[in-house]
Amino acid sequence: MTAKKTTKKSAKKSAKSQPKTDRRILRTRDALGDALVALMHEKNFDQITVQQVLDRASVGRATFYAHYRDKEDLFMSDVEEFFNMAASALKRHQVETKRLAPVRELFAHLRDVKEFYMALVASGKANDVRELARGIFARSIDERLEAGGVQMDPLQRSAQAHALAGSMFSLLDWWIDKGMKSDPQELDDLFHRMAWKGLEQR
Repeated sequence: MTAKKTTKKSAKKSAKSQPKTDRRILRTRDALGDALVALMHEKNFDQITVQQVLDRASVGRATFYAHYRDKEDLFMSDVEEFFNMAASALKRHQVETKRLAPVRELFAHLRDVKEFYMALVASGKANDVRELARGIFARSIDERLEAGGVQMDPLQRSAQAHALAGSMFSLLDWWIDKGMKSDPQELDDLFHRMAWKGLEQR
C-alpha cells in the first residue's frame, strides 16, 4: 500500500466528472488517510489519536465524524478501498480471464511500500487487513471464474474462490518471510499454475 497513494489517481480521474462537493469530499478523505499513514510510520497505531490525525490533515473534528466513526473506521475504509481497486484491476484493464488475481501487481506494490507494511505489522492491524483482503479477493476470483466459463455449482465455485484467495495470501506470507526476494511475475505464474491444475482436477 499505502491505500491512499494508490487510489488517489483513480479517485482524481472519477472526480473530474463529479460535482465540486464530491471532489472536496475526496480531497478530505485523501488528506485524512495520508495523515494516518504518515503517523503510522512514526508510532504504534494504538498511540495515534483522532486529534493527531486531524492536526496532520488540517481537517476539523466535525468533518471527520461526518465520514468516520473513529480512527479504526478511517483505517479500514482506506484499506478496503485499496484492496477493492487492486482486486478489480484485471477486470478494469480487460485482462484475459485465465488470470484470476493480480498477484504480480499486488506483490510488486507491497515490495515498493515495504516500510509501510512493516509499520502495519507493528501496529497489530495486519491480521484485520488480511482477513478483509481475503474476502475481497475471493469475490473477485469467483467473478473471474464465472467470466472465464468455469462450469461449477455456484456454491462450489465460491468455496474454490475462497480457497484460492487463501492460497494467494499464504504465498504472500511466505514471500514476505523470505525477504520479498522472488520475482512477483514468477509467483504470479506459480499461483496460476497451481490454481488451474486444481480446477482441472476437480
